[in-house]
Amino acid sequence: MTSISAPFPFGAIASVVGTAVAVRGDDIDTDRIIPARFLKCVTFEGLGEQAFADDRVELKGAHPFDRPEHQGATVLVVNRNFGCGSSREHAPQSLMRWGIRAVIGESFAEIFYGNCLALGIPCLSVSHADALALQAAIEANPGASVVVDLDTLRVRLNAAADSAAVISEGASWPLTLADGPRRMLLSGQWDATSQLLAHDDQLRATAARLPYLTSFSAA
Repeated sequence: MTSISAPFPFGAIASVVGTAVAVRGDDIDTDRIIPARFLKCVTFEGLGEQAFADDRVELKGAHPFDRPEHQGATVLVVNRNFGCGSSREHAPQSLMRWGIRAVIGESFAEIFYGNCLALGIPCLSVSHADALALQAAIEANPGASVVVDLDTLRVRLNAAADSAAVISEGASWPLTLADGPRRMLLSGQWDATSQLLAHDDQLRATAARLPYLTSFSAA
């Protein structure tokens, strides 16, 4: 299926709103998220369409990323040790370009977690029981409105208006996110490029004083 064209993360991120998709299974590694043959790309363009490429071929349209009811989802709900294996940054890039803006799971591989943070994609933790309950609610009501709130550290689901009431109104689950990454996301400090651009004058002034950038000419 196609990836969505939502803008990439930018600036302060206080919440992620949309719908969700659940991908079940422990120890889903980065090779499953984006197979190694796609690492030959010169840019990250087009990686969104290849997220979970081999799993999707194997499941012949039954993979959650191929199901029509999950197209446009912005929140991914997973299980234990998601993003383990190779440190390839292509994995979060492919998820971001498919449309994912937040990942909720039981635990994450450290490098994958850091690569997601560098893209403005929060990786928030839940208990095993809450992960299963959240996944079940999403699968039963894929049109449910989802709000991931980084301020209150809760995820809320509200049943779609045109569906049977399969989840309680305003159902919510607690989330865990370390203070450092949470502050970076809420303040926008995760966005290194924007931080650099915001200090363009100071950077140019510093560059003008560096001898190896001025052919060692006298100031």
